[in-house]
Amino acid sequence: MTVTDPTSAPAAPRLADLTTVRLGGPAADLVVATTEAELVDAVRDADAAGTPVLVVGGGSNLVVADEGYAGRVVLVRTRGVDAEADLCGGAFVEVAAGEPWDDLVATSVERRWIGLEALSGIPGTTGATPIQNVGAYGQEVSQTVARVRTWDRQRGAVRTFAAADCGFGYRSSRFKAEPGRFVVLAVTFQLGLGDHGSPVQYAELARALDVETGRRAPSAQVREAVLALRRGKAMVLDAADHDTWSTGSFFTNPMVDPSLLPEGAPSWPADGSRVKTSAAWLIEHAGFHKGHGNDLARLSSRHTLALTNRGGATTADLLALAREVRDGVRERFGIELVNEPVLVGCEL
Repeated sequence: MTVTDPTSAPAAPRLADLTTVRLGGPAADLVVATTEAELVDAVRDADAAGTPVLVVGGGSNLVVADEGYAGRVVLVRTRGVDAEADLCGGAFVEVAAGEPWDDLVATSVERRWIGLEALSGIPGTTGATPIQNVGAYGQEVSQTVARVRTWDRQRGAVRTFAAADCGFGYRSSRFKAEPGRFVVLAVTFQLGLGDHGSPVQYAELARALDVETGRRAPSAQVREAVLALRRGKAMVLDAADHDTWSTGSFFTNPMVDPSLLPEGAPSWPADGSRVKTSAAWLIEHAGFHKGHGNDLARLSSRHTLALTNRGGATTADLLALAREVRDGVRERFGIELVNEPVLVGCEL
């Protein structure tokens, strides 16, 4: 009779090793998908068996419970960038969902594709970008997405959506509106061609480039300026820097009726009659300053929107800090902050 030592069995993979905030318990089942077929099969087989599925790209927008995930975790590691350039229509670039986003941005600058340069330094994979309609420094992916190919888990079929059918809004899309239904397989972008990027729309970036807002600058310079700005806010991943152990901005900028806008708060036009204001401004003026928290979880020392794991935190620790900040802003200004990352097995 053979006796197996239970201590020799391999430990279940931890979600903490797959997320940028480095939190989350074990995954009951982990599948690494390196091809589109493997990705579809992993999800379809789990659905057929009634097994819950969590699709993970770069893990930059996930906060997972300390208890872990009891279903199947599918890690998207598909690769491929297929470009067709045309001097009139620009470049049509189809990108596999698992391609690292910042690698794609770097490639776009090298190959003179215009429209992604201000989105430099954002962690995660390309497939995640249309779900959140990722944006920064005056650009959003919705401005350049031509179509998104998905696996529709409800219909059990591949479906492709033109940009107009993606329901893009501020940090939202039809894919986010129906969480879990669509697995992004590939994203096609329509990008201009040239050495200068899109008109610079963000004042902070314009100042860094020493150009007027609305003017253009060389794409390579835009990328370097954005990376420098992000590094200054600890928004470029660095394993040695706990200020980067986060999900990036934890709260979205709220859209409010102008009558609710606090005196002195910045604002920008939003949808309908509402205006968008700064979550960072609200947090700071509610009394939560950079570094607020404790030795386990605290606001970044360089950016109040980032909630960071100082190396020994649990998900419960991070969410306790998030609740303190959310509740403090609500009490001070009557405005409810909404989390940007997806919460898995936990809630605020």
